[in-house]
Amino acid sequence: MSRASALVTGEWGGHHLDSDEVVFVETGNEDTEYRKGHVPGAVWINWSEFQDDLELGVIGPEKFGRLMSAKGIRNDDTVVVYSGNSNLLAALVYWYFTLYGHRTVRLLDGGRKKWELDGRPLTSKVTGRPASHYRAQGPDWSVRARRDDVIAAIGNANILDVRTPQEYSGQIFAPGFAGEAFAPGSNPHEVAQRSGHVPGAVNLPWEKVVAADDTFKPDDELAALFTGLDQGRDTITYCWVGARSAHSWFVLRELLGRSDVKNYDGSWAEYGSLIGVPVERGARSSATSTH
Repeated sequence: MSRASALVTGEWGGHHLDSDEVVFVETGNEDTEYRKGHVPGAVWINWSEFQDDLELGVIGPEKFGRLMSAKGIRNDDTVVVYSGNSNLLAALVYWYFTLYGHRTVRLLDGGRKKWELDGRPLTSKVTGRPASHYRAQGPDWSVRARRDDVIAAIGNANILDVRTPQEYSGQIFAPGFAGEAFAPGSNPHEVAQRSGHVPGAVNLPWEKVVAADDTFKPDDELAALFTGLDQGRDTITYCWVGARSAHSWFVLRELLGRSDVKNYDGSWAEYGSLIGVPVERGARSSATSTH
């Protein structure tokens, strides 16, 4: 993948608002902002609709297919996902679509913030689409890491922790920020028994890759942020519940073209509660080379 194939600009979006083959999807924790105003024709999908509350974690392909069918999304549609907060949860939803083999999915560069800054049209009319007959593929294991993959990667692959330096060092579990609830204890998906990081993991907070208007920084600046990663090794990204790490996964795989990157969606909420696995605390090791 590349920037040209993974992102669309607001200008492109404006030209495709009336296209029958393009579906805009807004996501987030709640639909308050969506109901105030959203991209015309955009469908609302709460990111939690992709989560299985019984098994914990992402829903399976059959449930994914039923969700897409209910939202009126077809297999051949070009899906353009966006959210607030630098497209944080949009990147996670993009990862879900990729996991289950959707043919064409894009992020709207800059998300809600850039769209509004540019004065592009908004509507408060809730979008309803006729039900479809969506068939999900997958899962595509080339984009997803599980707990055993992470344990096997210690000392053998790049492990990228995209949380804050305080979370990485073990000083705190997870802070709340910018409207996103990541404080432990507020959700059963988000509870870990101990703080720290995976041994050997390097740290690069996820938001370092975006500019002030929430668009992604140029490719050369993005590449410079990850110079501390061994280019000859596979990479696993993780955070607290898999959202911030999906954002970094998107940058590495979809923008910088690294096909050897997986997102560990169980992340620290899972790893931090596993019995018998190694954990480190202390000083931050950066993903950006100092040489």
